[in-house]
Amino acid sequence: MRFLIALLCLALPAAAEEIVLGLSHDEVAITTSFDGSEIFVFGAVKREAPMPDGELGVIVTIAGPSVPVTVRRKERRFGIWVNTEGVEIEAAPSYYAVATSANFDDVLSIRENLRYRVSVPSMIEAISAPATVIDASTYVQALMRIREDADSYLLLEGAVVIDDDTLFRTRIQLPSALTEGAYATRIYLTRDGEVVSEYETAIDVRKVGLERWLFTLSREQPVLYGLMSLAIAIFAGWGASAAFSLLRN
Repeated sequence: MRFLIALLCLALPAAAEEIVLGLSHDEVAITTSFDGSEIFVFGAVKREAPMPDGELGVIVTIAGPSVPVTVRRKERRFGIWVNTEGVEIEAAPSYYAVATSANFDDVLSIRENLRYRVSVPSMIEAISAPATVIDASTYVQALMRIREDADSYLLLEGAVVIDDDTLFRTRIQLPSALTEGAYATRIYLTRDGEVVSEYETAIDVRKVGLERWLFTLSREQPVLYGLMSLAIAIFAGWGASAAFSLLRN
């Protein structure tokens, strides 16, 4: 059986083009002074044969950990804004960036987008909504709009530079508010909108130092964390009061 599989693999043609990738760094450390990080993605197209016909395109995506999200509609009732009906989104990436070498629709066809789930809407999984919600899709659009305004969802068309149809590079900014975990980094090589090669790796985002200690304390010893937070608040209030009294005198 193994011999037949080996023969089959040898009979398959080698990929005409493959991706060779590099990252400026594959780890991001979140500290108390962390204000974001820029990822430099660069690579090359490896060819074992003459360059094929068709327009070359490169897409780079970085996706943060996916988590469930509840999106609610706000309505004004009795003079105040309150949350009303909501929908449950099973999984949405906490951060998602798409960088392309040209307009998105020019480098990736609709069929390939559905197949590889590259665009932001395709990354958001199924939603569940009560019968009172008429148009659940508007809640997904609202989530996308909110995260786009917070620079958590990015579409960077034309941000990937291709040199001599071989080398490519781009820079993607990670915001200061990052969720811990593995950030899946995918690169797609396309010809006339069809994916001809793909590569995937991950960037590890972790809290370190004091930030890690406080996070661990809040999860493992919440009572102690709460008492410490209360003591710090009392001390800060007393210090501000004392400073104000000195200024008045």
